[in-house]
Amino acid sequence: MPSRYRSALGVASAAIAAIVAGAVVPGGPAVAATSPPVNTGGRTRVIVEADDPIAAALAVTRVGGTVGRALAVVNGFVAEVPTSQLSVLQYAPGVRSVTEDGSVAMEAASWRADGDANSMFSVVRATGALDVWKKLDSSGRNIAGTGVGVALIDSGVAPVTGLNDTTRIINGPDLSFESQSPTLRYADTFGHGTHMAGLIAGRDPNTNLLTVSDPTNFTGMAPNATLVSVKVAAADGATDVSQVIAGIDWVVAHRNDPGLNIRVINLSFGTDSNQDEKLDPLSHAVESAWKKGITVVVSGGNDGTTRAKLSNPAVNPYVIAVGAADSKATESRADDVVADFSSRGNATRSVDLTAPGKSIVGLRDPGSYVDVNYPTGLVPGDTSGRYFRGSGSSQAAAITSGAVALLLQQRPALTPDQVKKLLTSTADFLPLAEKLGSGAGELNIRNAVNAPTPTAAAATQTWAASTGTGTLEASRGTAHVADPVSGVELTGEKDIMGKAWNGTTWAKAASGGTAWTGGTWNGATWTGTGMKAGLLPGLLTMQSWSGATWSGTNWDGRTWSGRTWSGATWDGRTWSGRTWSGNTWSGRTWSGSYWSSSIWD
Repeated sequence: MPSRYRSALGVASAAIAAIVAGAVVPGGPAVAATSPPVNTGGRTRVIVEADDPIAAALAVTRVGGTVGRALAVVNGFVAEVPTSQLSVLQYAPGVRSVTEDGSVAMEAASWRADGDANSMFSVVRATGALDVWKKLDSSGRNIAGTGVGVALIDSGVAPVTGLNDTTRIINGPDLSFESQSPTLRYADTFGHGTHMAGLIAGRDPNTNLLTVSDPTNFTGMAPNATLVSVKVAAADGATDVSQVIAGIDWVVAHRNDPGLNIRVINLSFGTDSNQDEKLDPLSHAVESAWKKGITVVVSGGNDGTTRAKLSNPAVNPYVIAVGAADSKATESRADDVVADFSSRGNATRSVDLTAPGKSIVGLRDPGSYVDVNYPTGLVPGDTSGRYFRGSGSSQAAAITSGAVALLLQQRPALTPDQVKKLLTSTADFLPLAEKLGSGAGELNIRNAVNAPTPTAAAATQTWAASTGTGTLEASRGTAHVADPVSGVELTGEKDIMGKAWNGTTWAKAASGGTAWTGGTWNGATWTGTGMKAGLLPGLLTMQSWSGATWSGTNWDGRTWSGRTWSGATWDGRTWSGRTWSGNTWSGRTWSGSYWSSSIWD
């Protein structure tokens, strides 16, 4: 059998090197090196061609290697692996070939965060967060989100630099299809969650928040906040509304667990449901969380002017619905407008405010779906290889969630209604932006922190209460998950476990915060039971939230298994009749519409 490992004697090939270099820095010349393969400290840099990029990336991690820049031209990526493990990697699942790489010199200007109006280095200044960090709360601590928990209901969080502080970044339950695979559980195989997490609470090690002047240091909006990852989405963003609702209910049930203090939910997600928001279960779930004292921040959607309605559950009038602002690549807000893709809503319900959401530079998740399939998201000239650029109301919501954490550290007694009133009453007016779609203006957390606390009478919202007794199927809108073996879609009034859905019974439990009982939700066991004491004094570590094996059957009558729902086999599914593949991942796609990030570039 011929080996799949090849030595290129200095470079994979001059042709591939030139193509890849051109792809990374469009229009920039590249020179293929003639030096020997890069081998330092017993580690070798290689090009990994993949049959399954996600499985190949996980294989690199398992042998002690690190995944680098994606190479779409060869359906693979650059990696650095222990030289002794090369023979192991070449036969790993998902790997087509492993080729020693050589150095390629790029003749292009290096990217600098302080020269990019859409970097977080610039965003924390434009929103006033940098000034807020220098202020003190009533306990004499700098206001950076300390002690405030933000639940990120998304695709998981990768422990990349800036998100590898295990005292602040905590895995809650994995409620995704991948939870049954030990190698995929908690991993962000999609890449969306990691990007959002960085914007909310990222912080490079040893960063001094009082003197953030080094543009190579990455910081999110609330760099001292606790971020609790609740994973609901698999490798291509696949999730069902029942999983998202279960995630919201879990946060409500565990908001006061030791070490969590969850006061904020970030939901950069929405469906195109047309169901009345007072009946819709997803809308009721976020409203129930709001009324339990959790400020819920939701992306408004990425339908632009093509649909005269916000995404569900941003349509719920209680929560904070956020639209995306376009900075026009300048630091001044005088020219900011509503991003063309940001949903406008209608005269009855539009977004409450906007936040930066166009071409935002966040943390990259090497080897994830978006990383491998969207090389245009890589930042040209970024010599660190750490960053990825994306646009959407997802990013705007995440930036706002971080701002809410700052406000709640300063004033822990604020109700969600008061938080919303403070943000909307202090937003910056955008003179060039259309009113519909811009809401109260653009987020200014400096103004909010300096403003007096609104009275209960001035802040309290009095919208008609939702009932949540509508249908689960209508809540899904046009998107359905499907069994990758049979192609049968999950439809009707049942959750991913195949359990019957009774809206009246669930809604009553959700309103009372009792939808979860131990690890059971809607009559089936989904997760483990909680937290346990850590090894270090004062720290906590998670038990296996998802340790229970799903014993139910799926909606097509077959038994769930880790193999069935692995990242390698969960592909090619259909959403509303559309087949998912790399070349159709655009426009109204799961990442484009439902996860509210329309552009990964």
